[in-house]
Amino acid sequence: MIVEYTCYKIEEPRREAFEKDYAQAAKFLQASKHCLAHELTQCTEDAGFYVLRLEWDSEEGHLKGFRTSPEFQSFFAHVKPYFHDIEEMRHYRVTATAGRK
Repeated sequence: MIVEYTCYKIEEPRREAFEKDYAQAAKFLQASKHCLAHELTQCTEDAGFYVLRLEWDSEEGHLKGFRTSPEFQSFFAHVKPYFHDIEEMRHYRVTATAGRK
């Protein structure tokens, strides 16, 4: 498994549309065999900052599987207006230091 974090900075007038568009786009993440989980979070200290967290079966599954799939085309159609609002997009491996209560 690999985790992708995408950080957005969205100005106030576009936040409602951004969240609605991601809710629609999430249907195509859910349909992908490569996407294991996803969540969109909003910063509580500065509401303009969002982090999209995606769990992929592998980096290759994301980049070569999902990105070449019909699901990606539909997903991207919903999120394309926010592409230039991305501040960072990276893949991370989960380390042995993890826990949850």
